[in-house]
Amino acid sequence: MVITTAAPPRDEGTALARLRERIERVAPTINRGHLERDRRAVFSREVWEELAGTGLFGSFLPEEVGGQACSLTDLMHVVEHLGYTVRDAGLNFSAATHLASTGFALNGFASSELRRRHLPTIATGAAIGCHAITEPEAGSDVLAMATTGRTDGDHIELNGLKTYVTNGPVADLAVVYVRTSDTPGPLGLSAVLVPRGTPGADFGPALDKSTLRTSPFGRLRLTGCRVPRANVIGAAGTGFLILDRVMTWEILIAFVINVGEMRHRLDRVVKRVETRRQFGRPLAEFQSVRDTVVEMHMATQNARRALHAAGEAVAAGHRATAETAMAKILTSEANIRTAQAAVELFGGEGVLTDTGMEIGVRDALGGPIYSGSNAVQRQKIAKALGL
Repeated sequence: MVITTAAPPRDEGTALARLRERIERVAPTINRGHLERDRRAVFSREVWEELAGTGLFGSFLPEEVGGQACSLTDLMHVVEHLGYTVRDAGLNFSAATHLASTGFALNGFASSELRRRHLPTIATGAAIGCHAITEPEAGSDVLAMATTGRTDGDHIELNGLKTYVTNGPVADLAVVYVRTSDTPGPLGLSAVLVPRGTPGADFGPALDKSTLRTSPFGRLRLTGCRVPRANVIGAAGTGFLILDRVMTWEILIAFVINVGEMRHRLDRVVKRVETRRQFGRPLAEFQSVRDTVVEMHMATQNARRALHAAGEAVAAGHRATAETAMAKILTSEANIRTAQAAVELFGGEGVLTDTGMEIGVRDALGGPIYSGSNAVQRQKIAKALGL
């Protein structure tokens, strides 16, 4: 019996099947030069436009703004295929951030006017989105954020510093989470849309980092930044609720992309151990090698099942906080383990940059940190257990 590493076939609608086909068609163009872009830490707007041209960014948005109104679960299957076919993990992460941080936040919570004005360009990818959450003195402790938003007539004035803003250096729109009242706890937070070019909003340059180098992370400094009160997403004081929902989407989308990347990695490893010979026989005949490949396969499948189960629960209207947290931990840790195992099975070639294996280790390193650290995820699970 042959065990396939491919995703199980799904009864997808024609529109989603065409979207998958368009991703497959542009993948060779996107993949060309991705290792060089990683070396230079370059975000390519041209490559972004290639991906945007598939219609991915509008896939879950309403048809009236140019979307296809697909479900969360369908979107997850599509972006898993993205991870399998596109080798630029930084681009994939930027895409996930764009989809969740701005597309989902605006579509799910913004006023009809904000949706009408911004969703069409989000759907086409003409406007790149980001969200600004983390601060230098408040990482995973969201409630400790110090960035403020004070009402001044028909405007709200923002002051503070955000960091590790994915897509920030290239973003056209930022959803910024700020404290809008002195009310302690979550009810004091709000989400505010800040377009690039707004006076007092300084989108800083990309930070130099070892992981996901083609996805730019930066700082956003807000100094007397005035935006219309109409740019508040949802009601004032609902920022924590919005962020909770957005981060659930970000985890489900970003990490199911990782599953696609893990499946592709496994396929490469299987081919490698079947064809590479040592001591007069294929590597696949060595028990230790077979054990390692089996562990990679099980880790990938366990992560995949956990994520899709969480996605189905969320799509059905459940909070699924613990399920999403467990899926995030399983996938982020399995991604690192399988990437390291792949490098070892490729031997000396595994650490050569041209092989495209060592980049998998580097790109996996941030997984336990971003989208809510794994330590925070474990606390959510503990709370669900009543601890």
